[in-house]
Amino acid sequence: MSFLLFLFRAVFVVAWIVSSLLSVAVVYPFVPLPARNFMNHQWSRALIWICGVEVRVVGQPVMQGPALWVANHVSWIDIFVLSSVRCVAFIAKSEIRRWPIIGWLVAKAGTVFIQRGQRHAIKTVGDQMKCRFAQGEVLGLFPEGTTSGGLDVGPFHSSLFDPAVRAEVCIQPVALRFLHRGKRSDYVAFVGDQNLVQNLWVLLGTTQVVVEVVFLPLFSIDQCQEWGRSKVAAHAHHVISHAVRSGRRG
Repeated sequence: MSFLLFLFRAVFVVAWIVSSLLSVAVVYPFVPLPARNFMNHQWSRALIWICGVEVRVVGQPVMQGPALWVANHVSWIDIFVLSSVRCVAFIAKSEIRRWPIIGWLVAKAGTVFIQRGQRHAIKTVGDQMKCRFAQGEVLGLFPEGTTSGGLDVGPFHSSLFDPAVRAEVCIQPVALRFLHRGKRSDYVAFVGDQNLVQNLWVLLGTTQVVVEVVFLPLFSIDQCQEWGRSKVAAHAHHVISHAVRSGRRG
């Protein structure tokens, strides 16, 4: 852990936040969706670079048309890692909307928020997802519903697979594998009682953080229709778990 490195990077993170806030407030209202998506993509790449994270893409991500990317969840930076590959609108718990600054930013960036524990929430989010798919967007889903250390994968909740199945879009499983100084590690995982500031302290103060983004074979529209949401979720969990565990020898 280097205090000077943390301080150096923190200055640039603050500058990134300020520029993002200004752009969202001043530019966003006057530009079309493709331009906003381009801005989100470039912001994500910039933040990943500032944080000193190297992203290694494995496999073939869907780069055109609507799709659902389903991934295991390790840290808040997962959002920006995936959006550095292609602009992604995420489905996230409503608590994130209340995070200082970041909550407002991700809301303006198109995040779909779900209120857990409310019966109508799934239908409301499902309707929003269908609208996004109709616009040709990729949505990102972390079906564990929480973060993990990144060395294994928790159970998947299948309910939010249903809108993608009904909308007849492809579903692509994605495995996120975190490495620290050449070895698989949970060092920068955002877990337990750690808050965002504490996790930033860890991430910004270290070096040689790598995230392998493993894009696994697509589940076709026909496969999803045949399987239904529960089997789609089970298959996604199986292939993502296998990819996450297979990389632990690194």
